[in-house]
Amino acid sequence: MTINEAPSERTVDDVENLQISHPKQWAAGIPGILHSVGPAVRELGPTRAAKLLTSMNHKDGFDCMSCAWPDPSHRKVAEFCENGAKAVTWEATPVTVASSFWAEHPIPVLLEKSEYWLGMQGRLIEPVYKAADSDHYEPIAWEEAFRIIGDKLKSLDSPDRAAFYTSGRTSNEAAFTYQLFARAFGTNNLPDCSNMCHESTGAALGEVIGVGKCTVTYDDFANADLIVIMGQNPGTNHPRMLTALEEAKQAGAKIVAVNPLPEAGLMRYKNPQQVGGWIGKGTGLADDYLQIRLSGDQALMQAVAKRVLEAEDAAPGTVLDRDFIDTYCQGFDEYAAAVRELDEVDVLRATGLTAGEIGGLADRYMKADRVIITWAMGLTQHKSAVATIKDIMNLLFLRGNIGKPGAGASPIRGHSNVQGDRTMGIWEKMPPAFLDKLQQEFHFDPPRTNGVDSVDGIRALADGRISVWFALGGNLVAAISDTDVAENAVQKADLTVQVSTKLNRSHAVVGKEALILPTMGRTEIDLQASGEQFVSVEDTVCAVHPSWGKVEPVSPNLLSEVSIITRLARATLGDSVPIDWAGFENDYDRIRDHIARVCPGCEDYNTKIRREGGFVLPHGPRDSRTFPTDTGKAKFTENELKYVECPDGRLLLQTIRAHDQFNTTIYSLNDRYRGVKKGRDVVFVNPLDIAELGLRDGQRVDVHSEFSDGVDRVIRGFRLVSYPTARGCAAAYFPEANPLVPLDATADVSNTPASKSVVIRIEPAAMLVSV
Repeated sequence: MTINEAPSERTVDDVENLQISHPKQWAAGIPGILHSVGPAVRELGPTRAAKLLTSMNHKDGFDCMSCAWPDPSHRKVAEFCENGAKAVTWEATPVTVASSFWAEHPIPVLLEKSEYWLGMQGRLIEPVYKAADSDHYEPIAWEEAFRIIGDKLKSLDSPDRAAFYTSGRTSNEAAFTYQLFARAFGTNNLPDCSNMCHESTGAALGEVIGVGKCTVTYDDFANADLIVIMGQNPGTNHPRMLTALEEAKQAGAKIVAVNPLPEAGLMRYKNPQQVGGWIGKGTGLADDYLQIRLSGDQALMQAVAKRVLEAEDAAPGTVLDRDFIDTYCQGFDEYAAAVRELDEVDVLRATGLTAGEIGGLADRYMKADRVIITWAMGLTQHKSAVATIKDIMNLLFLRGNIGKPGAGASPIRGHSNVQGDRTMGIWEKMPPAFLDKLQQEFHFDPPRTNGVDSVDGIRALADGRISVWFALGGNLVAAISDTDVAENAVQKADLTVQVSTKLNRSHAVVGKEALILPTMGRTEIDLQASGEQFVSVEDTVCAVHPSWGKVEPVSPNLLSEVSIITRLARATLGDSVPIDWAGFENDYDRIRDHIARVCPGCEDYNTKIRREGGFVLPHGPRDSRTFPTDTGKAKFTENELKYVECPDGRLLLQTIRAHDQFNTTIYSLNDRYRGVKKGRDVVFVNPLDIAELGLRDGQRVDVHSEFSDGVDRVIRGFRLVSYPTARGCAAAYFPEANPLVPLDATADVSNTPASKSVVIRIEPAAMLVSV
């Protein structure tokens, strides 16, 4: 048996610093203010902090680089959340990495540092290069950096030997220019962070309604009768959503939370911008809280749908929306026949819920005229994720909950412009119509063979099929599954390049040659030859709006993402394609003129983006119940029920974010809502499961994952925390727990890592290092 152990710098002293207390029962309130404004003032200074925090998410300000939650039409003075404030403080810090840092910290030293330590070193302000015969970076001129990359790309025997990864923080203008460069170079190898989060959503919605995006607006939440929140933790991952949920409750909506973990932000919200949030009890959110077993969401959706059909059978014409089904849908009869055969024993086993809990959700669904079902990665990162989301859509179709106010499907994106990047063409398999538009606009023939996604990109690096990896933002080696395999694969590359604002793990795990190219943050003023520039982003409800930097760059040596891409294109392609790269850099309006002619829904982009608040992209299913599928109908689908069964003595693990965290960026070692302080190496397990396994709360344990490949993946020395999660389920933070997730454990169809249903066994810990 092969054993893959996660690298660790932990010692006995480190793990003993951990402090565990009871989890919180409510979110935000006064602590939310103290934990957001306090650090901003201390680290940025009162003037810089005030200027940035009062500009964030405003119509003439900059878009928060954290989540993609939409902005309300009426903005408050403080239109930010705790995690947004932390993101601004992290990016806009005046602390910078000195030139001497690189000689003092060779690659072997950086490899031993934690993600938290790396991020705390400050902003990157100069390009640095690691030569093939060196173990450390050295400062380098921008021109030389572009020459090295351009020469390497031109030397490849095939453009497909290179891959161009994108993070969701990239603006629309940079994303469009980036995909244009990659395709002009000759490859569709455009993996991105969406491959690891909402790819399952896009695959499912694209098939059944023809558009892989959210079907609701911000205002729909306040108009809903019922909101079902599945597989997400808004109090940590998109806290501004709590205000929308509070408004919905005040308007009379019922809320049902479906989550294995009891999350503070789903139970009660103390709005820090209202008096009641300071001195009162706040607003109770979830009317029902279904602590579902991991991988049981599909069974729940099918079981609710079965009860809806049975109610219609008992009282024909009173439950289903037959007009919607008959006019706009196909496949209903086949779907209904399949769901009626659902085995209730399988449902109870898969969900871990009672028949009464399932029946209660079905009753609420049937009593509500307008229903929103919203979800995030707690649904998308399972093997059966695509089928699960299709069954959500089946349930919504039954009562016409698409294309009417207060109703619809609401996948919540986790990164500020991950959806906009896809609209701009960042995808390894863009449809032929988009590629045809590129050809017409720029007079070159884009490649037509699909490229690699993030998981397949790691496989291609491991196999030697990709030798150059260029990343526009992000931290792939920390974000993706199977850490040991991913890191070994990246280290086989001839050249790795990271465009970044701060250090992270992907700057330590590098190819034979490596470059770091520092870039401006979204908070910083972008001044080009034609004057001050703005960029644009798309949020989770398809609203596109401008983002203006508000403070001077932390260094005059920084380049914008657009400048980096266009200068690299000139160094690589020269005059081989008739594209005015220099013009793009000088004036971003020129990029937007091309976006208007290439990207669907973006016509007259420069005019519409300058309207107050921007504009909303057209969405047929939402706007007019028009479904651009291959048949022109919304599709009911038959989906075989699948769930992960656990052998005796094993648990199902999900990876989760801590409260002081954004993706792989660690703001602190605390997670106050879950009662964790001064550490992250914990595994949350139900107390009854702890007792059944013969373990004890607080014990040091090793966590092993079990997969069909026979590899024993293990993380060692974690603290076992008794926690009221669903029976048979466990949770641990990512990226620390990513080594347990096999690279080949992915969702069907979407190839997204299945990080939310990993079979594990927990054993008493082997010896920790003493110091």
